Amino acid sequence: MKRRDFLKQAGMAVAGAYVVPYILPSGRLFAATGARKANHVVFCLYAGGVRNIESVQQADGNLMTAMLNGSGSISADIASAMDPLPSSPLTSALQNYGTLFKEFRYKEGPTGHFNGHTVAMTGAYTTNDIVIKANPKVPTIFEYYRKHNSPQQTALNSWWVSNTLGPYPALNYSNAPGYGAIYGANFISPTSIYNGPGQATIENILSLSNNENDAMLKLRSFVNQNFNKSYVDGSAGVTNTEADALLINSFISDMFLQTNPAPWGISPNIMSNDMYNIYFAEEILKRFKPELMVVNMQDVDVCHFNFTQYANNLRKADYSVAHLWNTIQNTPGLANDTIMIIAPEHGRNLTGNNSIDAYGRRALDHTADVNVTQGDQMARQIFCMVVGPPSVVKQSLTLDVNAVQQPLGESIEIVPAIANILGFDTNIPSGFGLKNFNQCDLQQAFF
Repeated sequence: MKRRDFLKQAGMAVAGAYVVPYILPSGRLFAATGARKANHVVFCLYAGGVRNIESVQQADGNLMTAMLNGSGSISADIASAMDPLPSSPLTSALQNYGTLFKEFRYKEGPTGHFNGHTVAMTGAYTTNDIVIKANPKVPTIFEYYRKHNSPQQTALNSWWVSNTLGPYPALNYSNAPGYGAIYGANFISPTSIYNGPGQATIENILSLSNNENDAMLKLRSFVNQNFNKSYVDGSAGVTNTEADALLINSFISDMFLQTNPAPWGISPNIMSNDMYNIYFAEEILKRFKPELMVVNMQDVDVCHFNFTQYANNLRKADYSVAHLWNTIQNTPGLANDTIMIIAPEHGRNLTGNNSIDAYGRRALDHTADVNVTQGDQMARQIFCMVVGPPSVVKQSLTLDVNAVQQPLGESIEIVPAIANILGFDTNIPSGFGLKNFNQCDLQQAFF
């Protein structure tokens, strides 16, 4: 079976499965009952542990020129080790398209990656170590959205994109009573499709047989395995309708079989996992125009043993986020109707560890512990950026500290902010202690 015939048959099956109702100009089915600020939200977890000193404080020069204003030159030792990247696709720094909170905080709980992700995606702190690979105890933003948004949406309209498998698939739904997999998002790990720079996993499948039909059966089995499960066994993921599963399978097959390993015109030797991750997010946005997407980047975690490579990966993530925003603004149905939020899950220590890289830079861990007064408190300092339509999001605004020199904003404010943007925050019950959006510092980013 030829690839085009395979996709054609999939499309015919979808067309016969249901009749598409009237779609509003925004791309939504019917009309929302709550007041919305925008119809699409993308939350970028600029993850892996980003220290404010290298990001918004620019102590080594501006390593994030696509996102942040600042013309300071990068320190010579770091600059000599940086991979070449294209100029930003944006006409000015991303912060000019919205509001930057320079003194955000991950205030409570251990500064671990899974902990930080869980807090950011549930809107609730935990003072206990989280069980790795276990679903959260309180609902995620995906569950809040799919259960309390009106009208309710299928999983096709919410996506969790993560560049590594590990424990992160468990974050697309919780084990909270009344929530769970039925309200989860579709999870995708681009690095499970790309086995390293420029090599798609499908190449390995196709090499198993010269029979094209047999190869396509293997492909179909693979995508069904990942996107058409009941997940009652606790595996990460969510059940899709048959029609939606076919659409997703078609998308995955397209991504498998594409011949361009460097979609942004960047050498595969330079493209990072984060860059491929954002590329997949862009393709999902263009294909499905989901209302809610959370996407993470993890490559800066190399900082545990190589500070200079951490700086290099900060730049790559910076370019990727700007590229994502440019794609959103050039995609009909998303342009001028999308708000993007960018924040690390936690920071990194002020004091370096004993690993020294080739340029004499000490590596950095993140060791603030459960007790908020102990450990290296620099690991709790992060930033947050909110960008969006100028009629909704305040443009070119930078917020540092409040009148009494206290930080503005914290990790648990992102979930209520997303719920408010999509107009269902007042529908969420109070049992899980979600912060009221009107009490959040993040509300200062909006008109």
